[in-house]
Amino acid sequence: MWLAPGIGVKRWLVLFVFCTLVGAVGFLHFTWTGPLHFIATRWILYLNALTSPGVMPLHVTGMLVMGLSLVGAFFSIAMLNRSMLRGTGTAPETAVDVLYERRNLARGPRIVAVGGGTGLSNLLSGLRAHTGHTTAIVAVSDDGGSSGRLRESLDMIAPGDLTDCYAALSDSPVMARLLLHRFKRGDGIEGHTFGNLMLATLSEEEGGLAEAMKDIHEVLRIRGQVFPATTAPATLVARLSDGREIRGESKFAPGVGEARICEVRLDPPGLPALPDVLAAIQGAEQIVLGPGSLFTSIIPSLLVPDIARAIRNSAAPLIYVASLMTEPGETDGLSLEGHVTAITRHLGRTPDCVLVNSAVLPDAVIDHYAQAGAHVLTLEAAGRDLTSSAVVVPLIQPDQARHNPQALAQALMTLAPRRRLQN
Repeated sequence: MWLAPGIGVKRWLVLFVFCTLVGAVGFLHFTWTGPLHFIATRWILYLNALTSPGVMPLHVTGMLVMGLSLVGAFFSIAMLNRSMLRGTGTAPETAVDVLYERRNLARGPRIVAVGGGTGLSNLLSGLRAHTGHTTAIVAVSDDGGSSGRLRESLDMIAPGDLTDCYAALSDSPVMARLLLHRFKRGDGIEGHTFGNLMLATLSEEEGGLAEAMKDIHEVLRIRGQVFPATTAPATLVARLSDGREIRGESKFAPGVGEARICEVRLDPPGLPALPDVLAAIQGAEQIVLGPGSLFTSIIPSLLVPDIARAIRNSAAPLIYVASLMTEPGETDGLSLEGHVTAITRHLGRTPDCVLVNSAVLPDAVIDHYAQAGAHVLTLEAAGRDLTSSAVVVPLIQPDQARHNPQALAQALMTLAPRRRLQN
């Protein structure tokens, strides 16, 4: 694998061999024409004496000695690298795999993924195998569960979806597992995940998560970047078709009733975005919305004015990963075209491409979700504009109404440009 294309090793091996041969010729010239001529003569005579007459030509003996010298030189370099790798805590046996992976990831496209919930973390777990330039922009308006309790206690942004995304992109399997560990007992910590508590601790230590972003990425060895849509706590407010307003996304599903959500907003409005988030959008080669809940995972990040403006001004293609099913209490009766219309209305830009699943869900899965009031989203009855911009590919996990991370990432790779490796 050391000689695999693009790993950046062959060029240096060729240079090493070339310089070694040139050095050998230079040394021979020095010894033969300089004051060490007698040593060169004795060396040649010594080699001649070791070679029986007629066994091999004298020049072949020289080539054999030169080859053995090169083998010894390569061996010494390999042992030197082995010692250095062990000194830095890297297993020499896996060094080539790590190097190969990172060199290929460096060629991957710059992708900005916007969303939240399990949908975004699933997408990130698939993208991590294709690119090292992923930036996740995560909605932080959740006010339920562990996140809601920490928000209320510490007046901080919701850490739950951030934790899931950090775990999905972490290069440390142990840390990824610990981040998602949920305490099942303990006064005050029962129900919290370790990752949520860690982010809460960093927020307290640094005076907010904005100051702790760099430390988090280094500590967790993130393959890419994960940022909150805003570092200021905010409440998601929904305006319903019957004129009512519901404050707090955890109250949407039980409070909507027979009405529908018309639009959502953040309170307070005009929240700031991190400069790193805006820089990532500006340099993006692809911007992906979802997968995830329309009004509680995707659109909340688009309600931050600076983020919405940056996406509208970006030349990168905007791709919406269509939801597989409607969500009871949130998108009841909303068609796939209605999902796209809602994004356009809140963002001010229509997605350039809609990624739609083509695999057929089993009847048992459809019936199970139908009992809860959820229905499959399809392109049927969609308008011409949506149909022409749709890319239809199999995207689900077997026998589940859930996106397959690998299939989703591969579909996005076919739509993204490939970058040349710069070094």
